[in-house]
Amino acid sequence: MILPKTNRLTPEQLNEVTAIVAEFGCKIQPIIGAVRTIYAIVGDERDELMINRLEGLDYVDRIDRIQSPFKLMDKRSDLASHRIKLGGIVLGEELFVVAGACTIDPKNPNYFYETAHAVKEAGAHAIRGGVWKPRTNPYTFQGDTKSLDILMEASRRTGLPVDTEVMEEAHIKLALDAGVCCLQIGARNALNYSLLRAVGKAIAERETAVLLKRSIHMGPISEFISAAEYIAAFGNPNVILCPRGTTPTIDGYRNHPDESITPLLKEKTWAPVVVDPSHSVGKAAYVPACALAAVAYGADGLCIEAHVEPAKGIGDDPKQALTPPVLAETIRQAKQLWQLRRGGIEAKK
Repeated sequence: MILPKTNRLTPEQLNEVTAIVAEFGCKIQPIIGAVRTIYAIVGDERDELMINRLEGLDYVDRIDRIQSPFKLMDKRSDLASHRIKLGGIVLGEELFVVAGACTIDPKNPNYFYETAHAVKEAGAHAIRGGVWKPRTNPYTFQGDTKSLDILMEASRRTGLPVDTEVMEEAHIKLALDAGVCCLQIGARNALNYSLLRAVGKAIAERETAVLLKRSIHMGPISEFISAAEYIAAFGNPNVILCPRGTTPTIDGYRNHPDESITPLLKEKTWAPVVVDPSHSVGKAAYVPACALAAVAYGADGLCIEAHVEPAKGIGDDPKQALTPPVLAETIRQAKQLWQLRRGGIEAKK
C-alpha cells in the first residue's frame, strides 16, 4: 500500500507508480478517502526490488506491506483511520440505527410511509426496506421494482437515507440511479463473489455504503472480512459488516445469534459492525434483548425490522418486526448502554 507525501498523487506520479508495479505483475487501485487517497498494490507485493524502486520516489512517504487475505480491510492497513458517515452519524462515534420493514408492500404504500415516520421518531438514522426479496419458496412474494419508488418517497418525506438489498446487477443500477445511499448484500449472496465485484465496481468513486450481511453458512471470521475485501478492492471502502445469525439454528430461534463475534471482527478489521438482531432470533419478543446484547459486545450499530402494524405486513414482518413503541424503547436503552460501555472503555485508557 503506497502512502504519498501529499493528499494524493498527481496523474503523472500515478502513471509512474503504475508502470513500476506493472513490471512485477501488479496493479494500482486508488482508495479515495475524505482527506487522503492511498494506493493499494493489487498482487504479490513481496518483491523487494519493486518496493525499493517505489520507496525511492521522492513523492512517496512510505510503503506499508500487509500480508493478510484482506489487505484493505485489515486493522493494520492505513484505512484504519477511515470513517463511514451515514444518516448524519459517523459510525463508531455514536450508535447507528437503521430500521424499517422487511418487505415493502407495493399494494399498501402507506404502511411503509407510516413506518418510515415512526422509525425517525423512534431515533433511528436510516430506513431499511426490502424492494427485492430472496425467498426459499419460489411461490412466495419476491418483491416488486415498483416498491423502489415507495422507498425513495419515504426517504424524501422523512429526510432519512435508505438501505435496501440488491440481488443482481440490474438491481444495483436501479437502486443507485434512484438515490439509495446504502446497498445491502443479504446472507444468501454474501459469498456471491460475482455480485460482490459488481457492487464494488458500481460504487467506486461514490459515497455509497454497503451493508454486508454474514452468510448463513459462513465459516471463519476471515471469510466474512475477505468478502468485504471484494467490494473495497474497487476503491470504495465504505463497507459495514452485519452479523445476522448463522446455522445451525438454535431451537426456538430463527438462526444461531452471532452478535458475539463482534469483538473477534474488531480484532482483525477496522470496519464498523452493525448487528441485525431481527434475523438472528426471528421473533419480535426476543429482538430487544438480542439488540442490547449486540451493543454490549461492542457493535457500532443495529439493523432492526419494524412495522406500524406487523400483523398486516408481508415477508418476515408479522413474526419479527417491532412495533413503533417497542422500537423506540429498544433504541433508547441501546443508546444508553452504548454510552455506558463507551464511558467504561474511555475510563480505562
